Amino acid sequence: MSMCMIVTEAVPPRLRGRLAVWLLEVRAGVYVGDVSQRVREMLWQQVDAMAEDGNAIMAWATNTESGFDFITYGKNRRQPVDFDGLRLVTFLPDDAQN
Repeated sequence: MSMCMIVTEAVPPRLRGRLAVWLLEVRAGVYVGDVSQRVREMLWQQVDAMAEDGNAIMAWATNTESGFDFITYGKNRRQPVDFDGLRLVTFLPDDAQN
């Protein structure tokens, strides 16, 4: 089991309700919990299937150089990049979203 966090924006209420069954919603669209890898993967499948035009990120504790890993869904200015095995975030220009 490891700490997991999911942050959502502009997703349907049914997805927010599904996430709230497994994780604690500490702020609107911000979910945290201590779940197994199997549950974490199941939750991300739900995000992928139900987020529609919204966006989301899931981060979890793991044994990496940074101590965590993450995955994203949907359009967002922040894009994950791999830099010599270290996951970082780059910013797209404002007009790249359109």
